[in-house]
Amino acid sequence: MADRAVRQSGKDRDGDITSLADRGSSWSPVSKAQAISDIENRLHTYHVPWKTAGRTEIRVVPDPKGKYLRTDSDNTTRNNLRDLPDA
Repeated sequence: MADRAVRQSGKDRDGDITSLADRGSSWSPVSKAQAISDIENRLHTYHVPWKTAGRTEIRVVPDPKGKYLRTDSDNTTRNNLRDLPDA
């Protein structure tokens, strides 16, 4: 199992996350569907590294419209994945 740092994210026109990335990493980019599969099947973990706040884990969240990716609550109002630079 690899622990993958996510430093960029792909977004659609509505701002929904479509991919996770870390430029220069051999695994990057990975689609939202693949990241969800990786997490659910415990193949890989994904997290957002922060310079001052450590790291924030990325989780799969079920929704009536389908599964999506979200970071753990970390006492900030920003959307950690949406706020990352574009992949």
